Parts: sequence; structure tokens; C-alpha cells
Amino acid sequence: MITKRIIPCLDVRDGRVVKGVNFEGLADVSSPVSLAKFYSSCGADELVFYDITASSDGRRLFTDILCETAKSVFIPLTVGGGINTVADFDRVLKCGADKVSVNSGAIKNPDLIKEAAKLYGDQCVVLSVDIKRVDGVFRVFAKGGRENTGMEAIEWIKRCVGNGAGEVVVNSIDTDGVKKGFDIPMLSAVCEAVSVPVIASGGAGCINDFITLFQTLPQVDAGLAASIFHFGEVKIADLKAEMSKNGIITRL
Repeated sequence: MITKRIIPCLDVRDGRVVKGVNFEGLADVSSPVSLAKFYSSCGADELVFYDITASSDGRRLFTDILCETAKSVFIPLTVGGGINTVADFDRVLKCGADKVSVNSGAIKNPDLIKEAAKLYGDQCVVLSVDIKRVDGVFRVFAKGGRENTGMEAIEWIKRCVGNGAGEVVVNSIDTDGVKKGFDIPMLSAVCEAVSVPVIASGGAGCINDFITLFQTLPQVDAGLAASIFHFGEVKIADLKAEMSKNGIITRL
């Protein structure tokens, strides 16, 4: 069995980490640099840095705060927000990112993933998909969950993986910040559709939610969360110890 990863997520707005519920009502949490240092030292396997309003504001991702954050961590760093061209990939990688996450940029230009994968390799390209049920159908949302694209999510993910996305982050808008557990039906549908690593995001409220995730869907490679880590509700060391006790292989 592949080692399961635990990934804290820094949702950054105006240079500060924020967190909301169902992608709304964002509240200030902390400095991304100080949080990144903390997570790097306490057992996180990777870190995700999203500039969550870059796409909706129509601007480029903040590079100064990203460079500072990248210098502070010694674990893989995935960065997203306002990634619309291969030049954006290049800029973010030069700031210290190990992988680049693309969401709205791929929706605007589906060839972006193919171009980036050709230049930097599949392992560098992460597809991040914000998904919400609309009349019982999984729909892809853009601009930080603000805009319904009308696209069916599973077909979109299959298309992007076919173009070279080496990893998929599944962000369930329905469960985001609700803390009632990961969106198992949505994740199951994605895992059945693709063979690349799938990262679960949205809904974690306690240690048991991660145990349930990995035991129910062993195909899921990683669990991503924000507020429960930011506010100390779940300590990564405690989570990993419990995972190990339950026979889930993780880096201790």
C-alpha cells in the first residue's frame, strides 16, 4: 500500500491565510509564512498554497509572499491561483514551488495542461477541481467556487488527466468547512474514473474522518484540510499516530 499523505492547505487572500465555509464567509487566520514553518516542522507531508482570489480578481498570484513561504518549508509545496499560462507555471516554479495547481486557467484554456505537462512533466501539473452538486449532477465551478461552468465534473477530470495532469485535488464545495467528513461518493466517482493520485479536500472535522476516508477509499492518496489544522483541532502528529494504529501506512 502507498504511504498516505496529510496535506495542510493555506488559502491566501491579500497575503493572509483565511478560512470560510462552503467557500464563503472568509475569516483571517494567520501569516502564510509562519503557518508554513509550523507545518513543515510538525510532520506535514506536503503543503498547498492557494491564492484564492487571484482568478476572480483577474490578477497574477502574489509572488513576494510565495517566495517567503517557499523558503520556509522543507516539504513539497504545491501552488495555485491565477495560473493561466505556461509563463505563470514558470514564474511560480522559480518562486520555489514543486508543483503547480491549475483550476480556472484550465477551464479557460484546456490546452494549458497539455502545454505545461510537455514542458515540466506530468508530475508537476496538479488539476484542482471545485465541484458542487447541481440537481444531482457533479458540476465544475470556477473562480473560487463562484461560477458554475455547467461542465460535468468526472468527464472534465478524465479529459484533463488525459492531457497530462499528474494529480487531482477534488474540492467538494458541498462539504467545505462543514466538518462532517469528506465527500466519499464524489471521491469514489473520481477514483473510479482516473488512475493518477487523488487528493481529498473539503469536510474533515476530526481524526476519524481521515481514518474513514482511507479505509473506505484506499485509492485516495492524500487528505487535505485547513481549519482543523489551523485552529489546532487536530494535531498532525496525533492524526498520523491514529492512522498507523489503524493500519494506514503514513510517514511518522
